Amino acid sequence: MSELSFGDGTTKTEPIPDVKLNFDKEPEEPKEVYTPEAVQEDDSLIDKLPSPTGYRLLILPFVPKEKTKGGIILATQTLEKERLATNVGFVVSLGPDAYKDARKFPEGAWCKAKDWVIFGRYAGARIKIDGGDLRLLNDDEVLAVIDDPEDILVG
Repeated sequence: MSELSFGDGTTKTEPIPDVKLNFDKEPEEPKEVYTPEAVQEDDSLIDKLPSPTGYRLLILPFVPKEKTKGGIILATQTLEKERLATNVGFVVSLGPDAYKDARKFPEGAWCKAKDWVIFGRYAGARIKIDGGDLRLLNDDEVLAVIDDPEDILVG
């Protein structure tokens, strides 16, 4: 029971409802989230992302986990800061001209779709879309290919 007090000194007791209903807002539809894990599990998500043109690569930046290997839960602000500062990403797709210049890449492509790569901190263009962030890199901005992004420390 909750007690309501009025300005004239009177009070009224009402039961506390078990559930608060919000009829003024429509329920939000779940949004698609573009993370490397989601794209690896559902290839149809790739079709909804922009296609890189020319010699560019479409990269999904690595998103750190909320809980560290030691069991510490990271604050949302810390996760956001690490996500923006990351220089590790998942190659979603390559443009039609990526790694085609034989003079520039005599040994062939440096990476392929579904590789994890390291790139320069300020490399490429950052693009924010509904459901996540993307990076568009030039083919020569890839610094290394790695197996596991969690092995690389941000910073």
